[in-house]
Amino acid sequence: MKNIISTALNCWLKSPQKSVLLFDSIAAANEIAFMLKGDWDGCNGVIVSKCDEVAINTATNLMEATWCYQGAWVAVSQRLTTDELLRRYAIGERHFINANLRSAKLCSLVLSEVNLSRAKLNLANFSGTNLSQADLTAADIQDANLSDTNLSQSQLVRANLISANLSRANLRGANLSHACLSNANLSEADLRGANLSQVDLKGANLSGVLFDNC
Repeated sequence: MKNIISTALNCWLKSPQKSVLLFDSIAAANEIAFMLKGDWDGCNGVIVSKCDEVAINTATNLMEATWCYQGAWVAVSQRLTTDELLRRYAIGERHFINANLRSAKLCSLVLSEVNLSRAKLNLANFSGTNLSQADLTAADIQDANLSDTNLSQSQLVRANLISANLSRANLRGANLSHACLSNANLSEADLRGANLSQVDLKGANLSGVLFDNC
């Protein structure tokens, strides 16, 4: 009996012990899972078999994110108010990487060339806003209202646009490669010149969309 217990214990000690890491951004977790060769849980968690804190800190610094071990504390990005965003934009600041603007009301504004890569923009209302040449790489824009928004020449690589409202949006020349637009409303949107490489359009409303040569 002792031999059986000893063998089982040795096997357990020799087996790789997995760690669950939590990040303050879903997009950052996805990217860091790839960097660390871990398993992304589809949310803000990454499962790694070998926990190398030096490698983790290097990856999180590159992504400008924060992290913790599961159960230690919940990593939450600091919320950025609409007034603060507009104040800083007005004085020339353009970089708001990883900003938390969930459910923000940002309608009919001029925010061209703003950098909101990896930002939390889900449920935000950008209706009628000028986001031309904006960087929205890997941003979480799920369920956001982008109707009548100018997104021409914008970067939306790997952006999460699930169920977003992009009706009548100007996406001319936008880079949507690897973006997820499943169940999004793209009715009457202008996608001429857009990069649609490996974009997910499953269930999207494409009625009246303007494509190249259409």
